[in-house]
Amino acid sequence: MSNPSYPDAPPYPSSGQQCPKNWLVESIVATILCCLPFGIVAIIFAAQVSGKFQAGDYAGAQKASDTAKMWTIVSFACGLVVTILYVGMMVLGVIGGAVAEM
Repeated sequence: MSNPSYPDAPPYPSSGQQCPKNWLVESIVATILCCLPFGIVAIIFAAQVSGKFQAGDYAGAQKASDTAKMWTIVSFACGLVVTILYVGMMVLGVIGGAVAEM
């Protein structure tokens, strides 16, 4: 991406650093499929990564990326736990119903 005002200018930022992973796709998937509240927090931090990197705040971009990763994992874990508990309760209900009919 080059600077539109100066066509011959190098792309910015030109510090040689690579933008950290923003976790935006993963956080959106976690929000839709797993845990809405934690997924929204992950989306907020994921959206901050590129802006901070473009502003030259490399440490802030890395911190936002790490925080987005953490909240994405928390969201996936909560969704997994709820799914396991739900399936377990359904199995127990089926077993309980079968035992009660005997």
